[in-house]
Amino acid sequence: MAAFAKSSDKGYIPVSPGIFRKTLVSGARTLLTEFRLKKGAELPVHFHSHEQTGYLVSGRMILTIGDEVNEMREGDSWVIPGNVTHRAEVLADSVAVEIFSPVREDYLQE
Repeated sequence: MAAFAKSSDKGYIPVSPGIFRKTLVSGARTLLTEFRLKKGAELPVHFHSHEQTGYLVSGRMILTIGDEVNEMREGDSWVIPGNVTHRAEVLADSVAVEIFSPVREDYLQE
């Protein structure tokens, strides 16, 4: 079944100080999320079983996946395998979109 979502500034959920997420759409096997990240924010080290594929729409950040550290700029992308630690330091106001597979049940909106 198809799913559509229209652009809206509503529905963003705080993840940590300066980081907000919004689930855009989900299907049987994937979930698309937008993150809005404020300069100076930090996403602490964490991991989950879901594979995570991301694209930096705008901004700049340092992304650490396992032992690899990369400065990400607008237009860059990444894949985080399931159960691998990762973290982010936001260097400029940023927007990222990420796909999770399988669907993150905890990200589904009620």
